[in-house]
Amino acid sequence: METVAVIVQDGFAPFEFGLACEAFGLDRSDDGIPNFDFRIVAAEPGLIRSNMSFSITVEHDLAFADEADLVVVTPVPRASWGAIDPRIAAVIQRAVDRDAWVLSVCSGSFVLAASGVLDGRRATTHWRYAATMAEMHPEISVDPDVLYVQDGRVITSAGTAAGLDACLHLLRQELGPEATNQIARRMVVPPQRDGGQAQFIAHPLPVASHSLAPVADWMVENLDRDLSVDQLAARAHMSARTFARRFKADFGATPAAWLGRQRILHAQRLLERTDWGLDRIADECGFGSAAVLRQNFARTLGTTPTAYRARFACVEEDAPLSIAG
Repeated sequence: METVAVIVQDGFAPFEFGLACEAFGLDRSDDGIPNFDFRIVAAEPGLIRSNMSFSITVEHDLAFADEADLVVVTPVPRASWGAIDPRIAAVIQRAVDRDAWVLSVCSGSFVLAASGVLDGRRATTHWRYAATMAEMHPEISVDPDVLYVQDGRVITSAGTAAGLDACLHLLRQELGPEATNQIARRMVVPPQRDGGQAQFIAHPLPVASHSLAPVADWMVENLDRDLSVDQLAARAHMSARTFARRFKADFGATPAAWLGRQRILHAQRLLERTDWGLDRIADECGFGSAAVLRQNFARTLGTTPTAYRARFACVEEDAPLSIAG
């Protein structure tokens, strides 16, 4: 992917438009990440009004979108959901026909729906509008419980910040996990947020400022051990009940659930960065056996460790194995 076009229309949402610019338009060459030929386009170049009482000047027409490797569609006012500019609809249809990436942010999915490219596909949008989309477009399988949906090379995202999750998901497929994690760190966001469906983007290890952070750090450093709540509570100098209550308040999950997620994250990193066998990875992460690793991996991410490695491995041939950050 080398070229990116972001389509804006009158009444566009600044935040959703801005996150597309942040994800694909920022110069990150100092970090060794390739830049995209990024342009903002409109059916009629010139002043394009936002929904926040200001306008932007767009210099490019839709011709660039007809050549772009990725076409991003930003949200439009609700009044236009049922009828979009036929020139924009045609550009989106042609992008799908030539197998370019097409990504909508939030209610931008209604633009894709009106263009007909979501017919027969799974899609999502902001949860507040999911029922409306399903009613307006019964030919679309609308999933209101996810951050984003990829169906072929068409990606639709849920509300607002979920658009950034979708952008990172696409970047991971194009640039790989290491570059995407680097982009996410620069934006000070996690490469993936948990949603209704598992997404294949590795979390960085959490940076916590809570009183239990030292215990959490120790847990991450000792994933291969059998860590009980009683043992962890003793380390925190608390009763087991107090520790469990405080941990959930600080981290948003029970100690067991949080620990299980960290083990999965570590397994993801090892699958990406090493060629170790599943038994060794299972031991390293505290699962005990490859069978238990597979079971937890499938339950959490909806795929197998082998399939995950085939998709996201970033070990170069003849490179020394390393899991250092």
